[in-house]
Amino acid sequence: MGVKLKELNFEREKLEIIKWVTGLKDRDAIEKLRMLRDSPKKQDWWNEIADEEKTAIDKGIEDIKAGRVKPHKEAKKLYAKWL
Repeated sequence: MGVKLKELNFEREKLEIIKWVTGLKDRDAIEKLRMLRDSPKKQDWWNEIADEEKTAIDKGIEDIKAGRVKPHKEAKKLYAKWL
């Protein structure tokens, strides 16, 4: 697909979104769109999670590096009652 065609498709998509937004009646949807518009660009999710979550992720990575892991099949059996 040529660059010009991709650009036309992109512009067409933007126009379709504008048309859709102008017809919205849902205040919650409008608020979410406003928040999306006002949010800083390219946020790193790592900066948005709690320290406890970061610690848990780091521990998981350490476990993987140390070979303290179970195959997926075993994990499914262990947690089957919750899946």
